[in-house]
Amino acid sequence: MTNRSAQGWMPESWRNKPAKQQPVYDDLKSLSDIEKRLREFPPLVFAGEARNLKRQLAEATVGRAFLLQGGDCAESFAEFHPNNIRDTLRVILQMAVVMTYASSCPIIKVGRMAGQFAKPRSEPVEVRNGTELPSYRGDIINGMEFTSDTRKPDPNRILQAYSQAAATLNLLRAFTQGGYADLHRVQGWNMGFVAGSPLGERYQALADRITEALAFLAAIGFGENSVPELSQTDFYTSHEALLLPYEQAMTRVDSTSGNYYDTSAHMLWVGDRTRDLDSAHIEFLRGIANPLGLKAGPSLSPDTLLRLLDILNPNNEPGRMTIITRMGSDQVSDKLPPLLRAIEREGRAVVWSCDPMHGNTIKSSNGYKTRPFDSILAEIGGFFSAHESEGTVAGGVHFELTGQEVTECLGGAQEITEQALSDRYHTHCDPRLNASQSLEVAFLISDSLRRSRHGLGLGVAKAS
Repeated sequence: MTNRSAQGWMPESWRNKPAKQQPVYDDLKSLSDIEKRLREFPPLVFAGEARNLKRQLAEATVGRAFLLQGGDCAESFAEFHPNNIRDTLRVILQMAVVMTYASSCPIIKVGRMAGQFAKPRSEPVEVRNGTELPSYRGDIINGMEFTSDTRKPDPNRILQAYSQAAATLNLLRAFTQGGYADLHRVQGWNMGFVAGSPLGERYQALADRITEALAFLAAIGFGENSVPELSQTDFYTSHEALLLPYEQAMTRVDSTSGNYYDTSAHMLWVGDRTRDLDSAHIEFLRGIANPLGLKAGPSLSPDTLLRLLDILNPNNEPGRMTIITRMGSDQVSDKLPPLLRAIEREGRAVVWSCDPMHGNTIKSSNGYKTRPFDSILAEIGGFFSAHESEGTVAGGVHFELTGQEVTECLGGAQEITEQALSDRYHTHCDPRLNASQSLEVAFLISDSLRRSRHGLGLGVAKAS
């Protein structure tokens, strides 16, 4: 399958469509010059890697693999540090090994990393004490500090974002291919602030079982030298394709297939606010051959979903489309089943993934944007239950998370309270699960995956 059926498409054809959530740059010549420079820069990812991801996602459409996608809500320049990258990767590796052990199926690991620098905003401006300035749209566009200079969109930030993405990818490749992801290190992935908790003890017990299994495999001749998958892993990157000048500049023709790939990430998704049928974002994404994600909120109708798939995946190619649902815990049971029925009726090949974060954002009594852990679990439970009822495949989950010991989401085993939010609230945009909460939700999902493989249902287990 190729995307050569994208009639009349060129990387710049999105410019003829209405584009939402784009910054207004004062210096258009500077923006144009930076786009030209960026087109000469090396790709961040390669077409072959994107094709490998698409093949793995095709397995998830039929339940032979499961997608785990996670990372920062918005990467920042200020927090760019190898330890932060390592810790986020470590959490994802922990979650993946827990879920793999329970489900006995491959876990596809995709980070919201090395490119998640832009964020859509509810309002174009922010007002504080009578002063109105442009909203913060992510470090690739402007800065968080509430000053006129910092909030002014600056095209030079695009080059800094590229540089940080390249360095992040280099480190991720070193970790995942150079020994850090070796399953023999599974016990070393436990973090200090998790290790002493009941969750840490549960993870340690699982790690002990894996270590025993590895010793048995080595004894019968299947050590890491004969099974390279034991010492390295595939890890892919993704982000929302929001800032279209950046995405266009990173789009190249693949010499082996003749198709266009956006080389800024392996997988790109379109957000719930920019998925209009005639939008610039849909126009851009329809022409690239990368695996694509489509955020599906409660306002998305079955008819519109099918029309979007007609545009984005006209050949119904397995692995091309991931539908990332973000309904909210109070709406998932009502809004998701009609979408599932429409896709099943029309025979569309998609990966269904649950984003339980974005539909469950609230403001605490002390003014912090937060997400209750119980609501996150409730949406995951509703997602799995809907698939069980409809006889469809629950193919993945999508989290905003970090390896840092933050206090941004309420509840969980740590019982983070509203008063505790201020202790370590570091996010640049939306609240994230910390390592302990991420590991907790991985165990709960794993319990559900284990039961589903024995025909006992898919509802998310309650915390013990």
